[in-house]
Amino acid sequence: MRQVPTATFGNNRFKFGLFCANCNGGMTFSRAPERWACEWDDIVEVSKLADDAGIEFVLPVAKWRGFGGDSALWDKSFEVIAHSGAIAAVTKRIGVFSTIHTPLMTPAYAAKAIATIDHISHGRAGLNIVCGWNQDEFDIHGVTIDGEKRYEHGLEWYRIFSKLMEGGAPFDWDGEFYKLKHAFTDPVSIQRPRPAVMSAGFSNKGRDFAARAADILFTNSAELAMGESVVRTARDYAARHGRHIDVYASCLYVCRPTREEAEDFYYHVAEEMADRETTSRFKRKRIAAATDGEIQFSPETEVPPVPRHARAMGKFYSGSIPGVYPVVGSPDDIVEELARMSAIGVSGSSLAFVNYKNELPFFVQEVLPRMVRAGLRTP
Repeated sequence: MRQVPTATFGNNRFKFGLFCANCNGGMTFSRAPERWACEWDDIVEVSKLADDAGIEFVLPVAKWRGFGGDSALWDKSFEVIAHSGAIAAVTKRIGVFSTIHTPLMTPAYAAKAIATIDHISHGRAGLNIVCGWNQDEFDIHGVTIDGEKRYEHGLEWYRIFSKLMEGGAPFDWDGEFYKLKHAFTDPVSIQRPRPAVMSAGFSNKGRDFAARAADILFTNSAELAMGESVVRTARDYAARHGRHIDVYASCLYVCRPTREEAEDFYYHVAEEMADRETTSRFKRKRIAAATDGEIQFSPETEVPPVPRHARAMGKFYSGSIPGVYPVVGSPDDIVEELARMSAIGVSGSSLAFVNYKNELPFFVQEVLPRMVRAGLRTP
């Protein structure tokens, strides 16, 4: 079997992962008619465009229940294992991640599935580990999350997954959460020692989990505002375990030819057409499920008013998803902001839009060449 090292996604100073295109609604709690409808052929089209443009990876979200309300955000979604296998088969270079909830899928099942995708893609599979927070989604499966021990459970899950990916003879496992007999998988991944792993835990326990298990850590908007200290803290966590971790930002992009056009569209989607009731319900759920200082936003439904034409970069409206940083403006504005992120040590970001098919082509055409000129990416 041909083997390749674990993917590091090339040498671009700032990298992208096409995020959440497998779910409807885009990245705002919005009733706007322009929002993403999530049709399979459109997902394939934007994934191929991202592949041709040199975007580093595709990252689908594992959703079993959306948030309902007028916005119906993520009520429709495609299952991630099947999604990533299919996208792997129709692309050539782009990484294909699968997001897996550790309480719902055994390590042995995940190892077999991820290794299969790695062979389909000839070494482009990746794993996004989610330990779970929204009990409503797990009720569909009859599974209850242990909020206090979810990361301990996730770490044991990861250790079994990693050992399976090593290959070799079957082994037994006698742990706190798993009692396994003759654990084994074949084939193992093409990438050695395993495909890349990412995580997005925001609590202290979540950070420690990522430091032990992940190659990429996604950070939220509140942390991004703290600057270099966020990156330094994440890397310090990893260094305690003899590891290195890259820090990515969770972002929504709104890019138009002019700053005014971008801000008008963002205001229309996230303020004029905001689904405030559902935003408030989402916040209450997150706060109820939070542990260990995880939440960094207010539970109130309303957000402080932002003037329509105040610069919208990093600003939040009533329909904004908490934790997702809005990158809003002209192509030059976007590149200026990405240069700032890069300067504080951020390695990349999620690449999400209100409507991927309508907005990704302009981003590829106008932003990526400017990033090359700014030294953030190579041609």
